Amino acid sequence: MSRPMVLVFLLVILIITSQFEWKQQLANELEAGPAISQKQQRIADREEAVKEKIILSQEKNIQRLNELVLTLQQQLLQCRSSVNKLNDSGNPFSTNISEIEQQQQQTLQD
Repeated sequence: MSRPMVLVFLLVILIITSQFEWKQQLANELEAGPAISQKQQRIADREEAVKEKIILSQEKNIQRLNELVLTLQQQLLQCRSSVNKLNDSGNPFSTNISEIEQQQQQTLQD
């Protein structure tokens, strides 16, 4: 074989082998693509589950706070009724209690 023929032959072999390498790299990238998206989907699912747990926890806390508000309102009503009974009985402390209630109402309005 002549020298130019050998060079052409080597060039053709080089082109063919490089094409195989490119195809193999593309195939590897295509295979990796779904794996990456599956990982991202799993991460998104975990994040969603954590968000749901946080929301449920917050809802429970809100429910507890609402229950506490109700009990405090009931206690306040009981205190007010006790104060009203004291006022009606002519107790000397009734004027002091009335003054304290007025001060509290003024501070709440301010």
